[in-house]
Amino acid sequence: MQTDLISIIVPVFNLEKELSRCLDSILAQSYHDIEIIVVDDGSFDGSTNIIQQYAEKDSRIKPIFQENGGVTSARLHGVREASGQWIGFVDGDDEIESDMYERLLKNAETYHADISHCGYQMCFDDGRVHYFHNTGLLAQQDKITALKELLSGSRIEPGLCNKLFHKTLFRSLLHGEAVPLDIKINEDLLMNYRLFSTAEQTVFEDWCPYHYVVRNESASRAKLNPHKIYDPIRVKEIIRQDAPAELRNAARQAYINTCINTYHALLTAGAGYRDDLRKVHELLVKEANDFSLLGRKRELMANMIVRVPGLYRLIYVLYSKYFQKNVYS
Repeated sequence: MQTDLISIIVPVFNLEKELSRCLDSILAQSYHDIEIIVVDDGSFDGSTNIIQQYAEKDSRIKPIFQENGGVTSARLHGVREASGQWIGFVDGDDEIESDMYERLLKNAETYHADISHCGYQMCFDDGRVHYFHNTGLLAQQDKITALKELLSGSRIEPGLCNKLFHKTLFRSLLHGEAVPLDIKINEDLLMNYRLFSTAEQTVFEDWCPYHYVVRNESASRAKLNPHKIYDPIRVKEIIRQDAPAELRNAARQAYINTCINTYHALLTAGAGYRDDLRKVHELLVKEANDFSLLGRKRELMANMIVRVPGLYRLIYVLYSKYFQKNVYS
């Protein structure tokens, strides 16, 4: 019986300590008809040697070496070289459980879905694990429902790596600037938006075979920089401009919420971000007429930020210091 080939794309940049664990978990998949496209994005540690060693041992591993262009460039390079009918992504410092792709593909075939996705777990150095959400729920989603859940984060996680995509969805992404390569943060959300916008039917099973390994030095947890501050806002603005009528309010809400979240991050980051605070405040002022799209609590926050920013800053900083517990720290 002929089975569909799954192309699993692994972007790598300076991951010599983590890469073997990642590749071993992919090679251990119960679904054997896979190719593993490992894209070395200009590493200058021992990652290149590790990739070559694994490629020599298993013919399913296809190494690609490119100059550093960022994770989106590496992922799309992998898609261009993929031979499979289905595309999956695994970050080179994460790992997956052995039945992940077999189960995702089975769901896709059973429910005639273009995208099959699941939950994930965050794994910390100190042994803590947080599940998102591991309820066992199985749900089919049409295009608009899926896009709303992607933008709200209520069910669809914005990362690419806990999902299986039919390769035909990538046609529009391989040409032009559908996902600008200079976006370094939230680039996966924008790529997901493009892919889910093309998919007619998706299916979600809430079990957590993808292990997102949290490292203190990971890009998503680094100190604030221009990409960390403005890329999420830029991504939501691109989506807002592109959204069809049925999605417009959800896209506006997502944009405002991102501005609020960025404002909060700047408030607690120290005194060196006054210009950035002012810029994000100005963005929120422009959106004041749409604050009613938010829930009551977020609407109150937004109005206070716009009308009494000094008082809001004092309240928020005190709250963050003495009452708010960050479970991911």
